[in-house]
Amino acid sequence: MKNPNRYMEYAVEYACALLAIDSPTGYTKEAADYVLDAFEKLGIPARRTVKGGILADLGGQDDRDALFLEAHIDTLGGMVSEILGSGRLRIVPLGGLPAPVVETENCRVVTKFSGVYGGTFQLENASLHVNGQLRETVRTYENMEVVLDENVRSKEDVEKLGIGVGDIVCFDPRTVVTESGYIKSRFLDDKLSAGILLGFARYLKEENITPSRRLYVHMTIYEEVGHGGSASVPEGVTEVLSVDMGCVGKGLQCTEHQVSICAKDSGGPYSYDFVRKLIEAARREGADYAVDIYPHYGSDAEATLRAGYDVRHGLIGPGVYASHGYERSHKDGVEATLKVLAGYCL
Repeated sequence: MKNPNRYMEYAVEYACALLAIDSPTGYTKEAADYVLDAFEKLGIPARRTVKGGILADLGGQDDRDALFLEAHIDTLGGMVSEILGSGRLRIVPLGGLPAPVVETENCRVVTKFSGVYGGTFQLENASLHVNGQLRETVRTYENMEVVLDENVRSKEDVEKLGIGVGDIVCFDPRTVVTESGYIKSRFLDDKLSAGILLGFARYLKEENITPSRRLYVHMTIYEEVGHGGSASVPEGVTEVLSVDMGCVGKGLQCTEHQVSICAKDSGGPYSYDFVRKLIEAARREGADYAVDIYPHYGSDAEATLRAGYDVRHGLIGPGVYASHGYERSHKDGVEATLKVLAGYCL
């Protein structure tokens, strides 16, 4: 790959822009608008699917053996499930967001018709000076609540603001890129990989590269609830590669400085030949990589298989620590992922 550092920086720039746009599952239009506009500025044909994702055609010669690249721009979040008599809100998670990891986090309640209201997600009776059981209490969605930044003291006060059941709750990403190259934010899963695919698309355009096989990109919007990649696969696609976060944790080899190649996750093994070719691509490109098995994971590529498409499937991504919490990766992992994409796709 030519100038991998240059396109790594572009990928991080795109990712940070996406991270600044709230997009919990079910509320993704603004993030999709950003992605569509980014492809259009690159001169890459792209369209919005009926479902709401973005499908882009990166070009290529052989459209009978096409490769379908998937990343998702939906994130974890919450939804209002009850307005309490105290004027506070009970919520349910969108995706697998653990309640304790967003305790005391600032959030925004996006109403259907009345704008956006700020708040904080707290344990009920959250003051240690009042609640002697604060330390011992197990945090759940049943005993945590959104405390609105409005002078509301009853259910009726909240309803007057236009807040209702089914409104979306977005949590602050708190994105930071350190001088040492670490990328820290909520929702790196999977906006970091979405940025990587935009950076890869820019690489193809600026370096005037025509792939030998047709390449498509699908930015999906329902991955966090399991059906993001279940539609919109163009005719001629024979392989689906999900570009999502690589797992970092106990028992795994990958670090935040590497690209992870997944051999198996909770949905079963990935295509053995596909995995082998991804490893070969990493070696050719000099990308620092690890091969791992993810114990609790499902990908867009598996959703594509479950939808009945006859394709081979694979999964790669930059190493990300502390998934579903305050996550961390590194620019090295972004660059390594770009190298594998270039080595495999070209």
